[in-house]
Amino acid sequence: MSNEFNYGTGRRKTATSRTRLYKGSGKIEVNGRPFENYFTRKSLQMIVRQPLVLAKLTDKFDIKVNVNGGGISGQAEAVRHGISRALLDYELELRGILKKAGFLTRDSRVKERKKYGLRAARARYQYSKR
Repeated sequence: MSNEFNYGTGRRKTATSRTRLYKGSGKIEVNGRPFENYFTRKSLQMIVRQPLVLAKLTDKFDIKVNVNGGGISGQAEAVRHGISRALLDYELELRGILKKAGFLTRDSRVKERKKYGLRAARARYQYSKR
């Protein structure tokens, strides 16, 4: 593996992913483990691979990812965002297809905070008139 790499940062909810793309054979490593062991659900593995499949570059790069924060699903989407940004750093012509698929847009939806006087963010305590 060479020292030259393309870098991308991905975020989703409270998960942050730092992604490096090296020239290689298609191996993906998340937090020092093969990504199949880190993301055990097939749906999450598919989410991680989506930008590579879309760009037809699945076996061209070795990918090393450091991800922390959030849950496993948010982390998978943060990794997808990071891989997409790193692919954009590699080749700017991929911007059109990645943007159309929605992989370059930071999904800013996060859990709404609980408000005082309420049971949750918007749920109220039961009201009894009599």
